[in-house]
Amino acid sequence: MAKFLKMINSPEDLKKMKISHLKALAQEIRDYIIEVVSKNGGHLAPNLGTVELTLALHYVFNSPKDKIIWDVGHQCYTHKIITGRRNSFPTLRKYKGIAGFPKRSESSHDILDTGHSSTSISAGLGVATALRIKQEEGKVIAVIGDGAITAGLAFEGLNNAGFQKEDLLVILNDNEMSIAPNVGALSSFVSKRLTSNLVRFIKKEIEHLAYKFPGGDNIINFLKKGEEILKIAISPGALFTALNFEYIGPINGHDLESLITILENIKNIKGPVLLHVITKKGKGYPYAERDPETFHGVGPFDVKTGKVLKKKDAPPTYTEIFGKTMLRLAEIEPRLVAITAAMRSGTGLKAFSEKYPDRFFDVGICEQHAVTFATGLALEGFIPVCAIYSTFLQRAYDQIIHDVALNNVKVIFAIDRAGLVGEDGPTHHGAFDLSYLRPIPNLIIMAPKDENELQHMLYNALKYPGAVAIRYPRGEGENVELDWDFKEIPLGKAELLKDGKDLTIIAIGNMVYQALKASQELEKEGISVGVINVRFLKPLDKDLIIEQAKKTQRILTVEENAKLGGLGSAVSELLIEEGISVKFKKIGLPDKFVEHGDLKTLREIYGLTYQNIISEVKKILL
Repeated sequence: MAKFLKMINSPEDLKKMKISHLKALAQEIRDYIIEVVSKNGGHLAPNLGTVELTLALHYVFNSPKDKIIWDVGHQCYTHKIITGRRNSFPTLRKYKGIAGFPKRSESSHDILDTGHSSTSISAGLGVATALRIKQEEGKVIAVIGDGAITAGLAFEGLNNAGFQKEDLLVILNDNEMSIAPNVGALSSFVSKRLTSNLVRFIKKEIEHLAYKFPGGDNIINFLKKGEEILKIAISPGALFTALNFEYIGPINGHDLESLITILENIKNIKGPVLLHVITKKGKGYPYAERDPETFHGVGPFDVKTGKVLKKKDAPPTYTEIFGKTMLRLAEIEPRLVAITAAMRSGTGLKAFSEKYPDRFFDVGICEQHAVTFATGLALEGFIPVCAIYSTFLQRAYDQIIHDVALNNVKVIFAIDRAGLVGEDGPTHHGAFDLSYLRPIPNLIIMAPKDENELQHMLYNALKYPGAVAIRYPRGEGENVELDWDFKEIPLGKAELLKDGKDLTIIAIGNMVYQALKASQELEKEGISVGVINVRFLKPLDKDLIIEQAKKTQRILTVEENAKLGGLGSAVSELLIEEGISVKFKKIGLPDKFVEHGDLKTLREIYGLTYQNIISEVKKILL
């Protein structure tokens, strides 16, 4: 192991090192992160950009007494390595290994289980308030960046923190190049001077003396205004100053000496403070520096070439098919526009954004805004497609109900990463969308069995009345042949793929082919099992389901969604309402948060395989 890295088993070990050694350690940590992520996949660029910042934080503060809260958490790899998880780091994102995000069960240094953006300031304010009430010591530091500051929740937290004036340090990890020119000798010089103990002492003494003179209040206000004008003139801190934060920066987030000096200077300042740090996403790995979007969250790759490793002749992903279909639909429907929340490449809309820049909108990490923005477009006759991951669409639930559904406008939700997503774990699994969308009026809910059906569903969504949600999984499709001509799918009509007399499997989305394979294997044993590709969760094809239920008297539902409230719940409710008594079982995700791990392992554990379907069919038939 590298010379300095092998010496680090806790943050206390950092404090024993010279700053010059910390610089060497930073490079060793970068090499270690690149090595592990190249094998396991993970969030590379964000983590490479925060190595020095993390080292400085742990050098100056005393975690876990001082609470460091990582926003999103996809930049916590250095934090994990130096808080006792160095030797287990090669298990990153593997089943039973360490998580790719902060995890309280792993370490007392992880303050908040998180994976969604913009929560750190609000959570940090809550922790800081609690410490004050309990009269416990400890600084609370919220590290926010990678666009997370653009979300409404972040500003709600800033606004409240400025009002409450709690002892909270917010570090804005800014890796946008637009304000890079502000980083330099002057900015660093001013930040160091304005935060030094001597300057703070002089300021307090001047205030103390000024209040002894007539009109002292006016003198103090004048001096304070002068200081704020100076800050605003040399930095983009006006907004944070207006929110009652002591604004400091911007400073170079890769200059360990400056970081440590300034953090030492400000750690005892009481009240809300915002430190603006400029970092380079992907720092230290040229391929990630040049293309931080690709290397933000990346699969295994070749370190020497920077090429992502993919299986040869792999089928196209659902995301790729969505992106290509959007290009085709844009040609035939001029009202079509696309919206995403800071996930242009992730949702497959990069080509669309380049060909139709006037019809593409990336609103930042603002899912709530994205949905209501889509509502406004729909009210004026456009057909907006909101491409948002299942787990992130949860953040806009009220807007789906209050703005889209209540107004009964035509918005199409392209819900990517529905179901299990694998190594990113519980914060990213799309386990709940069928359940949380199903109760909403004026909303059609669909899920394709394969990539070919996805393109047809998107085409038909343009014609259906009102809002439509189409959910599809992460990763590769079923490698089926793609039709060139779009086909009609009658609204609410399921597809009987295989007739049977002993039992009927009702499946949705990517579980349909697993159900078909199970049926085919059972046929070899003389067991006749029918398979319905339900296609629509809402409206359900009641006629077909009732017909098959009466025929076989045995029903098994299969879905990669929580069993509570999803397809199984919908079918069982229908049968109860119709007074049809059958032997009934449902396969789906349990009432728990599913851990991280590779998809194959997770699906085996939770019974989302044809082998488990066969087992459950036999149990019902007993």
